[in-house]
Amino acid sequence: MKQLLEILNIIDGYAWGPVLIVLLLGTGIFLAFRLGFPQLRRFKHAMALISGRYDDPEDEGALTHFQALAAALSATIGTGNIAGVGIALAAGGPGAIFWMWVTGFLGMGVKYTECTLGHHYRVVHEDGTASGGPMYYLERGLNAKWLGITFAIFALVASFGIGDMVQANSVAKPLADNLGFPTLATGFIMAILVGLVIIGGIRRIGRVASKLVQLMSIAYVIGALIILIANYEKVPGAFALIFNSAFSVKAASGGFLGATLLHIIREGVARGLFSNESGLGSAPIAHAAAKTKEPVREGLVAMVGPFVDTLIICTMTALVIIATGVWDSGLTSSPLTSLAFQTGLAGGEWIVTFGLVFFAFSTMISWSYYGDRCAEYLFGKKAVMAYRWVFVLVIPLGAYTEIGLIWLLSDIFNAMMAFPNLIGIIGLSPVVYKLSKEYFSREHIPVQPKVTIFRQFWKMTGE
Repeated sequence: MKQLLEILNIIDGYAWGPVLIVLLLGTGIFLAFRLGFPQLRRFKHAMALISGRYDDPEDEGALTHFQALAAALSATIGTGNIAGVGIALAAGGPGAIFWMWVTGFLGMGVKYTECTLGHHYRVVHEDGTASGGPMYYLERGLNAKWLGITFAIFALVASFGIGDMVQANSVAKPLADNLGFPTLATGFIMAILVGLVIIGGIRRIGRVASKLVQLMSIAYVIGALIILIANYEKVPGAFALIFNSAFSVKAASGGFLGATLLHIIREGVARGLFSNESGLGSAPIAHAAAKTKEPVREGLVAMVGPFVDTLIICTMTALVIIATGVWDSGLTSSPLTSLAFQTGLAGGEWIVTFGLVFFAFSTMISWSYYGDRCAEYLFGKKAVMAYRWVFVLVIPLGAYTEIGLIWLLSDIFNAMMAFPNLIGIIGLSPVVYKLSKEYFSREHIPVQPKVTIFRQFWKMTGE
């Protein structure tokens, strides 16, 4: 087993290595220029869409714009915001947070592209529900069904790991450590609660996710704000440390593992991608279920996801850790975040503990939907209910067992999802450009003025 884990660790290092990071960042840069920086120029309209101003209950689909965003956010707001930030700081230092911001900003454009495609190429069923995602736009748009099958296999396997057993374990362990609650009991309780939600399908998932995302995000952000207000004089210094360390060629302190600029960038980008999942292809599956006849609208709604997930929640976590002075304590992952909240606020560690519980639960219900859409694509509609029951039944197993092997396997498959998806969104970027140009010329929506330095580039791309 030890040798197997060592081999998987090596594979995982390559899977989340420089090739994937360069591809994801390069894709983000390319799409930002090609589409005219929608994350800047179309953000106001995206917020209007989320408010429900453009909702039409007669449109095909199962979820409102906000519910679709909540379903996607409930899969991304989770351990990445708590444990991921702690890992980035411990391994890459404060400078890694800057590169998380870069990933979040570029990821907004990637999410816009992939979710516009996911909605455009979706399949609407007789009952009004819809199926979409990379497997559909790879097959129907790029005419590469084999890539669609490849993506669906990777996502299906990842759903049982990163979206199920790993999440169950991340809830059971802190409850056992802090409250002495039996891990197996936690697993069975979570299985029942998750089953009650996901057996009802995407409409019930959307309703529950929309409530949970609001509740858990507000509670976590309020706790972080209280700590930051109490330490307001240290916040400017925390920002300064992040910026000053972002391009450092050596560690600013011996308290973290990062020592080179490349390592700092890798940690920030990898943790940012793990947090917001931009480019991995999971979010388009949820956004394809939105009730709208305008794919561009759903792409804009999806674009807000990385903003909330990475640029707001991850930033607040990082500032709390740095402002409370524990970032170089030698701890990593969620224990580092827990120590920071405990240091800054009496009982603050419980915000992290119960935040992990709610975040993990919401991640599970959304990833179950990702998995059942992939099961439907691979094996037909009859496989969906069987998949949901298996998903529920393995939750206690994930809560009770040592999760190291499962974590590594699911992390590898999670990374592998990106490769076919990136081929799809780059190859189909002209479709998104055309849809965007047609939509905005018809809607006459005011935009932010273009940045002068990029004016010539936009002319070259045909705008």
